[in-house]
Amino acid sequence: MANKLEVANLKAWFGGSQALHDINLVLPERAVTAIIGPSGCGKSTFIRCLNRMHEVVAGTRVAGQVLLDGQDIYGPGVDPVQIRGRIGMVFQRPNPFPTMSIFDNVAAGLKLNGIRPSRDELHAIVEQSLRQAALWDEVKNSLHASGVSISGGQQQRLCIARTLAVAPEVVLMDEPCSALDPIATTKIEALIHELRERYTIVIVTHSMQQAARVSDFTAFMYLGRLVEFGVTQKLFTAPEKKETEDYITGRFG
Repeated sequence: MANKLEVANLKAWFGGSQALHDINLVLPERAVTAIIGPSGCGKSTFIRCLNRMHEVVAGTRVAGQVLLDGQDIYGPGVDPVQIRGRIGMVFQRPNPFPTMSIFDNVAAGLKLNGIRPSRDELHAIVEQSLRQAALWDEVKNSLHASGVSISGGQQQRLCIARTLAVAPEVVLMDEPCSALDPIATTKIEALIHELRERYTIVIVTHSMQQAARVSDFTAFMYLGRLVEFGVTQKLFTAPEKKETEDYITGRFG
């Protein structure tokens, strides 16, 4: 299995407070990697560093390397907007643009990335993206309705479609099911299972059960450090580190 992202000695700060300490990790291509750990351990900060979104917040800083197909995304002359097109992000709470239709929400990602297809190409991309997000059949007759007129679970899949529209290579998901009910969560998990065939996926989750269900590999983080990384089944059944065992058995966290 090829590696898509390689993280080397990654550190991150909020002002004078260091949030990540020397993270070294290899993320395999076309596989799902789950990031687990207690609240405040740096999970979200970590994935925001993977597509240069951490630096959007004032007073933040990053050191180390993140290699995408061997290229350091923090290297001189690298355009962060282009990186965010190749490494998309789905946030914790569904965030469709409320003044836009379902159709325009999907198309918005293209416009934000400076992609201007013809009218026919645009319609084809929107349909394909909604199909990939398993939403087309539910909204195909209401594409001009507001993006916030559909259910929370549908809104999250709409946001996934918006991310997929720009044809990313990596999809980052920051607790994408935490605001959803169990039925919507099941649909998102089924979607992740399908998308792994085409994309490299990194998912932050507060649910160890979800990590066990959806991921091929799991990374356990604690206090801004990577404690253990490995094949999901092995990490959950025979962890190598005592901290990992204590966390997954509920002794802390």
